[in-house]
Amino acid sequence: MSQDIARLMARVLFDVFSEHDAERRRSVIKELFSEDVTFADPEADRVGHDAIDRAVAGLHSSLPAFVFTLTGPAQTLTNAGRQHWGFGPPGEAPKVTGTDFVIVKDEKIVALYTFLDANPVS
Repeated sequence: MSQDIARLMARVLFDVFSEHDAERRRSVIKELFSEDVTFADPEADRVGHDAIDRAVAGLHSSLPAFVFTLTGPAQTLTNAGRQHWGFGPPGEAPKVTGTDFVIVKDEKIVALYTFLDANPVS
């Protein structure tokens, strides 16, 4: 299960949060997340597929050229995992770093919590 959780987290970062094509992104959201998934970050608490899609679209709208990178290996427990990441212009040091925590049930993410480090975009 730990490899499955690590794979899910990488897909969230690259196939959801990095995906600019809305149709592809929504398809992956449906595949990876439970229908009533909770997504919380410093801006808001959200529930459901549409809420995640809107949050990602807003991110792309405000920072269209930024890309995500993994900054370390995923760590997993029985039904949970965390992944450290960076976000910034391609080829540069990340302008934002953070950590995603997920809870998984029946091979779907039921909760995603995003914590940002104290390094706002300049």
